[in-house]
Amino acid sequence: MKLPMIAAALLVLAAPAFAADAAKGEKEFNKCKSCHEVVAADGTVIVRGGKTGPNLYGVIGRTAGTTDFKYGESLVAAGAAGLVWDEANLVTYTADPKKFLVEVTGDSGAKSKMSFKLAKGVEDIAAYLVSVSAATN
Repeated sequence: MKLPMIAAALLVLAAPAFAADAAKGEKEFNKCKSCHEVVAADGTVIVRGGKTGPNLYGVIGRTAGTTDFKYGESLVAAGAAGLVWDEANLVTYTADPKKFLVEVTGDSGAKSKMSFKLAKGVEDIAAYLVSVSAATN
């Protein structure tokens, strides 16, 4: 294999699996705000929303189940085992939360309090959450 071909192959492998759009994610977040809010650590309200689910400010990069919220046992166990939220696992989790936790914890009885499944637009929502978290830090 020639050097340019190797370099091209490495670029393809290094590229993100999806292209995310924070502006689209802001609109898509409307699906989330009935349960989730986005409030900065200093109390700045970025998105007023429900409190059925945890505050999603700074969720990307956070260890699962570690904020001031009453998480289910399975999510807390996943965090204790080292699960840190990133865009990819947030996309997988929101598509099927129970299945994700079963796979991550290895516990066939794992459960999630999140009953809503979101199969599309999550990568954009994740980009939006990163953008608002970074903008207020």
